[in-house]
Amino acid sequence: MNGIFTFTYIKEYVNFPFHSEILNLNPFYMKDQSLWFLENIDVTGIFCPKKIGDHQSPQTHKNFKKGDYIYMPDQSSDKVFFLNEGRVKIGTYGENGKEITKAILNKGEVFGELAMISEEKRRDFAYAMEDSQACVLTTDEMKTMMKDHSGLSLFFMKVMGSRVLEMEQRLESLVFKDSRSRIVEYLVDLVKKSGQRVGYEWVVRKFITHQEIANLTATSRQTVTTVLNELRASNLLTFNRKRLLVRDLENLEAEIV
Repeated sequence: MNGIFTFTYIKEYVNFPFHSEILNLNPFYMKDQSLWFLENIDVTGIFCPKKIGDHQSPQTHKNFKKGDYIYMPDQSSDKVFFLNEGRVKIGTYGENGKEITKAILNKGEVFGELAMISEEKRRDFAYAMEDSQACVLTTDEMKTMMKDHSGLSLFFMKVMGSRVLEMEQRLESLVFKDSRSRIVEYLVDLVKKSGQRVGYEWVVRKFITHQEIANLTATSRQTVTTVLNELRASNLLTFNRKRLLVRDLENLEAEIV
């Protein structure tokens, strides 16, 4: 199921008009969180109407309570979302009803972007993991903005390129790595993307649940708990419901087989 989904997802992105440039992007740069805040481009200002009065819409800013579904599978795909505050989970359901988590997004990230490449119906869901706010723009509004702001084309090219690479990496991990390595690899990537350095240690706030990690790594909650406890016993990290503290990132990365 995951493999089928991944190839389909990548195929849709490659059909984006800028695909030749996407595939030539530097994978190392694409991992950098600065992707979402491009140099010399005020992406927040472009998406949010308070700085672009001509495109202002009373529906642009939307607030979502924790537990709200922002959209569901089979709903019309005609809007793009820019996350101003909060966290949003993107996922789908397998044939057996099991939830598959595709991504967990934070402030400054875009979702629903497949609407820009002629997706008619949503194939996944977007779920607010906490109280969140997003700028919501129709595809027609986005196309107008892309004409007015040349930097937006580069922005979307890098958004889609980064997600192609992420899907490829997850597929490779699923095929070539065991459960333990996938979990450790996820933790290392999480630290590199969202961690803050504190002396020789790294802290990730708003640590997700063991079940969410299991959904992202195609493992079970019990396996995630076992691996985390083993890593804590080795003094590589410690954690609670609110944060992850990595004591030795280099040695943690060495745990990936």
